[in-house]
Parts: sequence; structure tokens; C-alpha cells
Amino acid sequence: MAILPIRTFGDPVLRTTAAPVAVIDESVHKLVADMIETMYAAPGVGLAAPQIGVSRSVFVFDAHDGLGARTVINPEMVQTDGEWVYEEGCLSVPGYFWPIARPAFAAVRGLDLEGNPVEHSGEELLGRVLQHEFDHLQGMLLLERLEKKVRKQALRDLRNEALGLISFE
Repeated sequence: MAILPIRTFGDPVLRTTAAPVAVIDESVHKLVADMIETMYAAPGVGLAAPQIGVSRSVFVFDAHDGLGARTVINPEMVQTDGEWVYEEGCLSVPGYFWPIARPAFAAVRGLDLEGNPVEHSGEELLGRVLQHEFDHLQGMLLLERLEKKVRKQALRDLRNEALGLISFE
């Protein structure tokens, strides 16, 4: 297992739709093990393969609900409902958090590491984690979930940080 570098805003892999996993082989098992180790080291509650530069449809998560790290391969969003505004951040946009409205409930269906069908669903934090990681596989960052005015300011801040005009210490 290895802790891998997390790709950040501006990296093109984060804007690309991830390719489906055709075969769950040893390379996928290694990828998932590395993703879980990287997620915990970050620390984070979820991590999608594109965030470590691998454009494959896989994400891992641990919503701190006592069930530990879980894997979803080739997920599809099957249901969302309600609305919940929550201060959300992203390992690929480090140091920033914004209030983001998302459905309060989400359900995803996909495969586990053994290739068996799996479905995960939950409200609030778990629902948000499922949606956030699913977005990554669609090439979408949380910036696209921001209201237009807030998104413009966030992009200015990120540009200024990249130019060394502001820093977070």
C-alpha cells in the first residue's frame, strides 16, 4: 500500500469523466488499498480515483458511521431527495470550505471489490459523501455546485493562491 499525492484544482484529470472498470483484478485491489490509505492520511471521508490521477470509476469512503472504509466500483446514482446545506470541502481544493446545498439523501449502486452488487444510501453526511465522490467520477468539482457569485470569488481566490498572492497558514 502507498499514500499517493492528491491531485488539486487545475489538474485536467479532475475534469474528465472516469472510465468504467471492466475487470476487477489485482490492479483494482491495489488501487483501492492505496486509495483507502491515502484517504485516511489526508485525512478525508472519501476519495475518488481521479483525485490520485487514475481516471477509473472507483471511489472509497468512510462516513465515520462505524462501518469502516467501503468501496464502490462503477457507481450509478439511483436516488436523491430533500435538501441539506452544509459547509463542504474537498481534498482536491485544500483549505477551502463553502456552504453547498445538495440533496439530503442519496443512494448509489455499483460493485464491491469482489464484483458483487452493492448499494449504499444515507442522509446528511453519508448522502453528501456519496454525491461528492460520484461527482468526481463525472469530472465535476464542488466548485460547480457553488452559487454563481460565490463560484466567481472562489475561482479568483484559487487563482490568487496559485500566483502566490495569498496563502493559508
